[in-house]
Amino acid sequence: MVDELDLRTFTPHPQRDAVLREVHARPFTRLVSPFSVIHFAFLAQGEAATSDRCRFIDFCLERNLTPPEQSAKLHQIVIGPATLRWEQHSEFTTFTWIWTNANCSAADQFDKVDGTVRSLIRALRQTGQLLVAIRLEVERDSSPTRRAEQIFDKNSLAMVVTKSGTGVAASDFRVDEKGFTKILVCDLGLTSHDLGALVQRLLEIETYRPLALLGLSAALELAPSVDRIDRRLVEALEKMQSGEGLQFNNHLLAELTALAASFERGATGSLFRFGASRAYYELVQSRLSIIEGNDVSGYPTWSSFLARRMAPAMRTCATVEDRQATLSVKLARAADLLRTRVDVEIERQNRDLLQAINERARQQLRLQCTVEGLSVGAIGYYVVSLFSYLAKGAHDVGLRVEPSFLTAAFVPIAVGVIWLVSYNVRKRHLKHNDEPSVTCD
Repeated sequence: MVDELDLRTFTPHPQRDAVLREVHARPFTRLVSPFSVIHFAFLAQGEAATSDRCRFIDFCLERNLTPPEQSAKLHQIVIGPATLRWEQHSEFTTFTWIWTNANCSAADQFDKVDGTVRSLIRALRQTGQLLVAIRLEVERDSSPTRRAEQIFDKNSLAMVVTKSGTGVAASDFRVDEKGFTKILVCDLGLTSHDLGALVQRLLEIETYRPLALLGLSAALELAPSVDRIDRRLVEALEKMQSGEGLQFNNHLLAELTALAASFERGATGSLFRFGASRAYYELVQSRLSIIEGNDVSGYPTWSSFLARRMAPAMRTCATVEDRQATLSVKLARAADLLRTRVDVEIERQNRDLLQAINERARQQLRLQCTVEGLSVGAIGYYVVSLFSYLAKGAHDVGLRVEPSFLTAAFVPIAVGVIWLVSYNVRKRHLKHNDEPSVTCD
């Protein structure tokens, strides 16, 4: 018996299974023509996406069908005459109904829907907002140009031959009276796998195209606001050059801060939309490059037709996004400049205030010196008065002293001693307070 290598002896990376399964996450459905497709895409995020997922699970359980797993993003069921393919993406959910319209003539192919399929579509209601509704028909027709001209508006008809040369896709990208965008695929010998891949990529193109163009709506909505904020910034900079003073600068800084907050609120809201539009546009370009081969004489290819409108729309989004980034930098620089002016003005006021405080301190010290000088005389007077009582008392008890003479002689001694004590005390205080500039000598 040959020993086999058991990978369970190793510690797997926690994301190993997820990344290995990703390449098989959205496989193509093998299809055989002729058949009909109705494809819906609903914008749903957060609670709306959770609600739509629960509705789909209930739809499956009510009909005794296997519901999607908790973490599944794709699930496919067969219900009656139709196959339903459910996919959940980051901001939208798609429902693709595929069935065979065996009883419809070629002329009614786009107008007739199987009654059972119609009932099932109505039963599966969604809370998300409908953005995409596509009606795709796959036929076996050796004259795709003639068939496309019967269905679509020739003025906006775009056709392309697949790279294998075994299929033709046509559409005028117009919404019909029922709200659907129509796509015709003529099978000239496609295998079941290639046909399934072609149909899925065509549906993805027409799903990602409106999602990419959502950025244009955001750009057109934001452009007037960006213009208004840009003009107000110029006005604020002109005021900054002509005005001075702390109060003026504070008022201008408050105005500029409010302007920046208003701008950042709009810019933050559009950040995801512009990034998503770029990603969806790249997906459209990628899908087109995969399926497109030769063109059909007399008609533009899907790439050239869509580029006439999508490319300018994407440039508009990029322009508005660049203007937002530039304006954000300008607002930040202007606010920093104003804050610097305010800080300098505050420092100037603080310096003047400190100088005033120092001047008042000097004045108080001078006043204190004057008071101390007067207090020397006052204290000396009281000391001499006390000494005179002492001299008179000595004279009264019989000592041979002259009170008036002793009192007069004691005056300079008392004043000198009091001044010397006061001077030493004040000197020690000034030394501790480090104030050599003002003295009371």
